[in-house]
Order: sequence, then C-alpha cells, then structure tokens
Amino acid sequence: MATSVIIDAGFLVALLSRDDANHPWAAAQAARLPPPWKTCEPAVSEAFHLLGAAGARSLGDLLHRRAAICAFHLGEEIEHVVKLITKYAAMPISFADACLLRMTETMSDPLLLTTDSNFRIYRRHGRKAVPCVLPEQSRQSADPGAKPDLDDVLQDVGRIFRDEG
Repeated sequence: MATSVIIDAGFLVALLSRDDANHPWAAAQAARLPPPWKTCEPAVSEAFHLLGAAGARSLGDLLHRRAAICAFHLGEEIEHVVKLITKYAAMPISFADACLLRMTETMSDPLLLTTDSNFRIYRRHGRKAVPCVLPEQSRQSADPGAKPDLDDVLQDVGRIFRDEG
C-alpha cells in the first residue's frame, strides 16, 4: 500500500461536499486510505475557492486537525515545477497540478487521489505513469446513480502499479 497519500483539490471538494457527484467515491477512498493526507498550498487554495463560504469551515477543520497536511516546499522545487508547467503548456497544466505532480516524484510510494483525468496523461520522472486513483467515470456516466465499487477502485490501483514496473 502507498505510504504517501497525496490529495488534490477535486478530492477535497468531493469529500466535503455531499452534493458533489464524486462524493461517494471520495468517502470510500477516505475510509480505505485514512488521513493524514499530503497536499500542497495551491491545491488547498483551489479547494477553498471551489468550496466557497459554504465549505470553508469544513476544509479549515480538516487542515486544523491535520487530516490534510501541506507537505510541499515550493522554494525547494520551483525549478522542477516550472519545467513541468513548460512541458505540459499545451494541455495546459495548472500550477496546483504541477506541484502535485512534483510531489509524486519526490515522495516514496506516492498515490494521488484526484478527480482530474489529466493525471493519466502526465508522467513523473519523464516517463512513469502517475500512481493515482480517479472516480470510475465510465460507470458514473453510464448510470448517474451508480456508486463506485471498491473492487473496481482496487483493480484500477493494481493496474497503475503494474504499468509503472
């Protein structure tokens, strides 16, 4: 199992907003991979913006309890982050995503919980797939009321790690 669980703004929004279509997925991941989770300030800023006033208190509580920890030091990684932004400029990659991608390169056994499918395209260390778990998009689009099955999520994680080897 991953020793460094990294979360993005999409995961935070899905977890804290019961109205979010990905809330059941995020809740299942939170139960399977309990805190503390690692993130970066740009992702937290994005989550505060997306949640708005209604979710600010919940996100603040999550940070205060140290369930989500900002574990990225931009000053030490700025050169790498700018290179990633340049590399993926055609997509484009957000500043938060570049920081998260860099986190996957610097942490041992990373696993990113994200709702952003671009992480399937990004590569860590230039060629390796980003180990991440995303909501089951095809199942949700086929049946909007369907909840992701934990077995499907675990199978997806296994596939990602096999691709890296």
